[in-house]
Amino acid sequence: MMYQLTLKIALRNLWKNKSFSLLNIGGLAIGLCCCMLLLLYVNYEWSYDRQFKNIDRIYSVYENDIMADRIITNKSGATPNQLAATALATVPGIANACRLTGWEGSLLGYKQNNFYKDILLTDPSFLSIFDYKFIKGDRATAMSGPNSVVLTEKTAAALFGMEEPIGKIINLDHKTDLLVTGVIENPAKNQTYQFDLLIPWTFIEKINPYLTKMNWTDGALSTIIQLKDEKQFAAADAQVRKIFQENYHQNYIEFFLFPFKHTHLYDHFENGKVDGGKIDQIRLYLLLAACVLFIACINYMNLSTARSEKRAKEIGIRKTLGSTRKGIAGQFLTESLLLSIIALFCAFVLVEISLPYFNRLMEVSITINYINYKLWLSTISILLITGLIAGSYPALYLSSFMPSRALKGLMRHESQFPVRKILVVTQFAFSICMIVCAIVIRNQINFMSNRPSGFDKDNLVQMPVVNTLQDANKLNLFKSELLKSGAISAATTTSNGITNNYVSTEMIRWPGQQVNQQISMNLRFSDVDYVKTIGSRILTGRDFSREFGTDTAAVILNETAVKSMNLKDPIGKQLVNKDWDQTFTIIGVMKDYNYLSLGNKVQPVIFFNSQSNQNTLVMRLGSDQSAQSSINKIKALNEQFNPGYPLRLDFVSDRLVEKLKTERLLSIFSNVFGGFATLISCMGLLGLALYMAEQRSKEISIRKVIGATLQDILILLNKDFLKLVLISNVIAIPLAYLLISNWLQGYDYRITLNVWPFLSAFVLSIGIAVLSVSLQLFKISKANAVDALKYE
Repeated sequence: MMYQLTLKIALRNLWKNKSFSLLNIGGLAIGLCCCMLLLLYVNYEWSYDRQFKNIDRIYSVYENDIMADRIITNKSGATPNQLAATALATVPGIANACRLTGWEGSLLGYKQNNFYKDILLTDPSFLSIFDYKFIKGDRATAMSGPNSVVLTEKTAAALFGMEEPIGKIINLDHKTDLLVTGVIENPAKNQTYQFDLLIPWTFIEKINPYLTKMNWTDGALSTIIQLKDEKQFAAADAQVRKIFQENYHQNYIEFFLFPFKHTHLYDHFENGKVDGGKIDQIRLYLLLAACVLFIACINYMNLSTARSEKRAKEIGIRKTLGSTRKGIAGQFLTESLLLSIIALFCAFVLVEISLPYFNRLMEVSITINYINYKLWLSTISILLITGLIAGSYPALYLSSFMPSRALKGLMRHESQFPVRKILVVTQFAFSICMIVCAIVIRNQINFMSNRPSGFDKDNLVQMPVVNTLQDANKLNLFKSELLKSGAISAATTTSNGITNNYVSTEMIRWPGQQVNQQISMNLRFSDVDYVKTIGSRILTGRDFSREFGTDTAAVILNETAVKSMNLKDPIGKQLVNKDWDQTFTIIGVMKDYNYLSLGNKVQPVIFFNSQSNQNTLVMRLGSDQSAQSSINKIKALNEQFNPGYPLRLDFVSDRLVEKLKTERLLSIFSNVFGGFATLISCMGLLGLALYMAEQRSKEISIRKVIGATLQDILILLNKDFLKLVLISNVIAIPLAYLLISNWLQGYDYRITLNVWPFLSAFVLSIGIAVLSVSLQLFKISKANAVDALKYE
């Protein structure tokens, strides 16, 4: 009965004070919505690959290149073909092993339907390691034949529509027939391996015999291992680390096992050991979620205690009638929990409304599974934490009023321990810190975007070299026709595209090399006119040229490579590639250009002139016509020279923008959620303004009676709030400096922190505070003085 009465009083108070209730519910709902969106994203990232039943027993095999002064860890495509079979045969703890590599944008055809799809080539054991749900076909036999293929559900629907896919023949690149033997569920977006179809590894070995002849130093594919028991990890890892030395009798390469469930989040290695990665970003989002929710709770505390005078007589009467402090505190906690429940329902509505936009922004596929018990456990936990934190101070503060003083309107003041002011200072400090971080992050992104990349990325496009264009004569004729048409002004071929990573090696030897000195060199295979096409330049020496038949034994270095080798006069010097047992002559030094991370230093690159390793055509669009006109001409000539293969064209500038995706998302998060935090903080400041206006209403009236103007009163009352905002800045600015300085340390090319972001946040916080407070105080100051004094 008592609990029913408490709930009834709580509902009555909420209904009676609708404006305050709406402010409280609005602040908590916004805070909970922001917190829930961030937590949903964190959970989405954290659950990467954890959908698989045996995830705790699945491990990737990574490679450590052990150099004289450091260790470089290679993750993807770093293992040789024979590693999987050798590990399975020699390491007792291994249950399954598979090899895999991907082909992006392969052409699949069935009747008149043709689509570019992504292929994963792997061993049949892949389906034993990863338990994809089979919709059609048999898991045990689906990849038994070299020309069998397993499709994802969406690929099967695209090719066959409503037809039965099993037993159908599809065509790969208009060359090879494949038999559909299975259909599996679509890979979730938060899985490492994204593909449209699976093809057995024996297929790629048949068309590329090189794989069966690989040296132990050749890293060209990924290897996945499943242990019999996760407790066997230490022993299995120790044995895998010995495989290279036991089979190649050298110790400069070491394979090791890395938990597959950590592949996505822990992707940065330093000197052979994991050193964070995306997990650092996730921790930032968790901190941001906690800060926004905490600010919302503080806002509730301030708004609730701002009504202290109006509730004083109620408290005094209840205490006079026998209510205990515990009972009154329970009343306020009940109100807080009730408000939190209403705010939570509002937050769910806001989340459902904003989730589609959030998914598009983040390029993810997050949904809320309302029948998942973990969701409700988390929701109830957040609800209880929010309700108890938000209601704790109002309950303790308001229940402490003495009955006699409360009935007379003489409430206890905060002279000795100004909790409300401390809460507002804390609240604004968080908001100021977020404002500073948002400004600096945006400046760093602009700095990286506008920093000279070393080549001209505008109007530079690239397309894969496929089908008939793989013939050198046809490709040269295609380029010649494009140049004649004016669609392009220059063209060249290269390996792996402009903006992708390349094969690397530490087996380059050069004159004057110190004992045990090694450099990790990125290898680039390019044709003539590469420098001209990308808009870079040769600093010394010359570019590859058709006039020199010996250029197949020539190389070009970038600036960083020359500096790393400490070559004073590089032109004419000879390099030896011990992997290939070949000698090359340096003919030129190219200006550094940044193609990987726009915020990090350029790596050493060595350019080879080779026709056999070039799979990308790079073109500079003509300047005498529009880009769209040039693209239309390229498309028409592609249909003429390469019928049946639709044009796939990428702008290099777009690819470079994608490399700033993480920073841009962090910037958006800082702006959006920082803005919400600032909005909630303003509501908290409004709460304190209401409280102080109530406490000083008689003082304001007396000042008006003796001649004080509205301006005098506004200046007087704003002084107190400006002091709080100044204290918030004193706390927030050093904290923001430490946080943002630490974040900037992750970039080799970064802005220099100056006073402007901090000054901007300072001015903005002062302006917001003055505006928020003055709007309320203006209303109080304009009130009739008689109304405040007539009770005396």
